[in-house]
Amino acid sequence: MRKLFYAAGAILGAAVICCSCGTGAPSVTEKGKSFIDTGTMDLAVKPGDNFFEYVNGGWSKRTTILPTESSAGAVLEMYNLTKERIHAILDSTAKGSFAKGSIEQQVGDFYSSGLDSLTINKLGYEPLQPTLQKIDAVKDAAGVMQFVTDQTAAGNNLLIAVYIGPDAKNSVMNIASFGQFGLGLPDRDYYLKNDPATLAVVKAYQVYIQKMFTLTGDDSVAAAKKMMAVYNLEKQMAASHRTNVELRDPQSNYNKMAVADLNKKMPNIRWPAFLTGIGFKIDSADIGQPAYYTRLNALLPSTPVETWKAYLRFHTLNDAANALSSDFVDASFDYSSALSGRKKIKPRWERMYRATDANLGDALGQLYVKKYFTADAKKRMLDLVNNLELAFEARINKVDWMSDSTKKVSIEKLHAFIKKIGYTDAWRDYSNVSIDKGRYFDNLVSCTKNEYQYQLSKLGKKVDKTEWGMTAPTINAYYNPSFNEIVFPAGILQSPYFNPDADDAINYGGIGMIIGHEMTHGFDDQGSQFDKEGNLKTWWSKQDSDKFKEKTKLVIDQYNRFTVLDSLHVNGALTTGENIADIGGISIAYDAFKMTKQGQDTTRIDGFTPDQRFFLSFAQGWRSKYKDETIRQLINVDPHSPAIHRVNGPLMEFTPFYTAFGIKEGDKMFVPEKDRIKIW
Repeated sequence: MRKLFYAAGAILGAAVICCSCGTGAPSVTEKGKSFIDTGTMDLAVKPGDNFFEYVNGGWSKRTTILPTESSAGAVLEMYNLTKERIHAILDSTAKGSFAKGSIEQQVGDFYSSGLDSLTINKLGYEPLQPTLQKIDAVKDAAGVMQFVTDQTAAGNNLLIAVYIGPDAKNSVMNIASFGQFGLGLPDRDYYLKNDPATLAVVKAYQVYIQKMFTLTGDDSVAAAKKMMAVYNLEKQMAASHRTNVELRDPQSNYNKMAVADLNKKMPNIRWPAFLTGIGFKIDSADIGQPAYYTRLNALLPSTPVETWKAYLRFHTLNDAANALSSDFVDASFDYSSALSGRKKIKPRWERMYRATDANLGDALGQLYVKKYFTADAKKRMLDLVNNLELAFEARINKVDWMSDSTKKVSIEKLHAFIKKIGYTDAWRDYSNVSIDKGRYFDNLVSCTKNEYQYQLSKLGKKVDKTEWGMTAPTINAYYNPSFNEIVFPAGILQSPYFNPDADDAINYGGIGMIIGHEMTHGFDDQGSQFDKEGNLKTWWSKQDSDKFKEKTKLVIDQYNRFTVLDSLHVNGALTTGENIADIGGISIAYDAFKMTKQGQDTTRIDGFTPDQRFFLSFAQGWRSKYKDETIRQLINVDPHSPAIHRVNGPLMEFTPFYTAFGIKEGDKMFVPEKDRIKIW
């Protein structure tokens, strides 16, 4: 079941590890190990021609992507270790006897209920039938909105995406925000493009829509008719959506409006009734993308009610598909396979682990960190963060394009970063969640309602900046501009990124680069528009801003030149922020490394200098390969560049890399020093 409140707070707080899963990176823990897996290298490749392949090419040639995966690489190695640890935790809690309401009972019984495929398959789509009957009773546009209102109040997304979080221009207070929504394909461009790869995904989606109708009683003719009605309605919605590049502009995506004005401009949405029905007592809201709601307002009365009923029916089934019997699960997987390239569904226990993390994340997180994250690891990580903060301050002071006044405010923002490492200090309370070992669907409903009430309780209240946007076992990291925070969950604090037993070159090249990346997000093309308190506010001089935009344009142009598949290129405009953060991240991490004893030494380990080990560690952390279907999807929607360009792109601009490996003119990665991009 889809959660109501989309993570708008993390939209600008871009994550560093998005979709880079794979196998193969060493995860050694013994002291004295080199921590560089030379067996994965391809020494036939010159470091200056393709450093990514030099470090990872041997592995890439030998590695086959598993049927259950869309990629292979370093992060999947981390994920596989984490999931096996959590598998043991889940099995233990599922078999144990714990007090009702304890986190062990909730986690164990939720997991057990999801494993009970016999009961789930016997029920089919029976748990949804009362909801589907309500759709059948809809008579007009007002009825459509009443159904949407009721579902929203129950925590389920339909037509309207709502988020409660910091007001972008008053970051201490929470506000209701509404974003564009309503599509089943990943984004608007899938409805508008006509290339063969996109059309193949569209066809798979249409087959999936039709399958949902046949599984719930329609014959093939009726199902096909409803499918086309649903798809064409979504296509009309898609035309009103902003592109992923346009969504990167925080200024144009902030549109605070009075509810009275909303109702005048969009009366068919019935804003007052909708807001009252979902428990919102507000007189204004932020409408992120007004064009979508203007279009929705026009479509409500102009679209036949039977089309609306088909739309509501499909999306209700789609949102709940993975909680229903295996025929619905399989249909959903077949569609997702067209997007990801996966050929085999993951085992049920693993899918239930992900469901447990999504619905009872802080309960599972407590059990995880108690066993697998130490206070010493947290202290070592904090030391790294503090060292990178000092290195970044020094770099800000040295930039030649920024005025002293803007430098001063930038350093104030840097030192105002909230640093979150490992796990939250205020775990979520799930005492209002009712978990029964034999009722998986009902457990999901209870979790969804609890999440809705939790989010609703924040409306109009002061922002709680102790909140986390990721669970403790998550292998990821993020910067959130509204909180001005950098966050590193326990899940990412393991090899190959972080190892307490490793030498500094390894940790600074791995997690150090990620720390620097997240810090730089506070000063990328989006984060730089937020002040140290998290407010969307102009705090640069115009002259500095103009110079920064000139440098940003260089980054866009550089990454636009990178080819991914055939004639498919990286979208430099979509990936601007992440590319700036990658370029800044490696620079800051290197400077911080040079502050350490090893960084100032020349002693070789396994034949590599400290500087070489730093860059090797960096590149091996991005070891990965993807299925073509996944690559095409990510180029459309992911603000991160492919892994090879996250390695080679920043290093092409970084002079210490040239020195470490003797890169010279004539090497394919060589860029004349005067042309190398230097921002932070």
